[in-house]
Amino acid sequence: MKTPRFSVIIPVHNAERTIAAAVKSVLAQSCRDFELILIDDGSTDHSFRTMLDFACMDERIRLCSKQQEGVSATRNHGAVLARGEYLAFLDADDCWNVHKLSRHRALHERDTTIEASFAKIAFRSEREDGELAKPLTFSTVPTGPLQLQTVLPENPVCTTSNLVIRRETFRQMGGFRKGMNHAEDQEFLARFVAEGRKIVGLDDCLVDYRLSPDGLSCNYEAMLSGWRRLAAQYAADFDMRRAEAVYCRYLARRILRAGGPAHLARRMAFDGVRADWRAFFADMRRGALTFSAVIGNSLIPQRVSVRIFS
Repeated sequence: MKTPRFSVIIPVHNAERTIAAAVKSVLAQSCRDFELILIDDGSTDHSFRTMLDFACMDERIRLCSKQQEGVSATRNHGAVLARGEYLAFLDADDCWNVHKLSRHRALHERDTTIEASFAKIAFRSEREDGELAKPLTFSTVPTGPLQLQTVLPENPVCTTSNLVIRRETFRQMGGFRKGMNHAEDQEFLARFVAEGRKIVGLDDCLVDYRLSPDGLSCNYEAMLSGWRRLAAQYAADFDMRRAEAVYCRYLARRILRAGGPAHLARRMAFDGVRADWRAFFADMRRGALTFSAVIGNSLIPQRVSVRIFS
């Protein structure tokens, strides 16, 4: 059997509303050289039935079901099953641009020293019919390889749905740390760059991120707690207070972008200012405007507000 260039791994837990859109975005890829590994992580809804329907339609789809272990263990399990040269992760509530895999393939072929890559993300809310709305804003892709000082304060990769990595590199690193469900991607990236490995970004919008104020990815207090434990491991390498100020600013913007609770956005912003007000306001657009917005959030329409946090 021919080894595919990519192994796409989608962990699924109670995602019956969104899994079909995620799978369709993979099957629509302009690069056809992939296998798709769907892993049901103890779902109690009809996710597995939807996955099974897709698996019966396309021989590139491999299906697995197991007891619930969490997203990190599920992604790691997918990597064990994978045969591709590169792993490409996608969450069950996100979608890809049709050229996602093609763009990453071209990047890695141009520079074989790159072990991992990511792209720009479109942040989208969900319409009443469950479809993704027009982009509210986009992520920013730094120039050049990522460094620890870039990865820890504000994670430019944003979501694991954006990550493409050599399978051998992932296995050498031991995969994602099990038991982490909030900062597992940032912890992995920190280890990655701390080992001197090269990850670069594509300034192309290739991922649609589904904003959900009440989703797991929006448990902001748990995210901050997990980040503090992670950052403490690298305290000797950077200014912890400055990094926390920037991370809290990032969380405040993310809460407002997702339409989350205004009081929580204010709390995150205040925590950031207390940590290091100079760092919080060092970037005027992301500092002063974010702080102003969390103070007067109830007076600003959401569509206007989210433009501030791009």
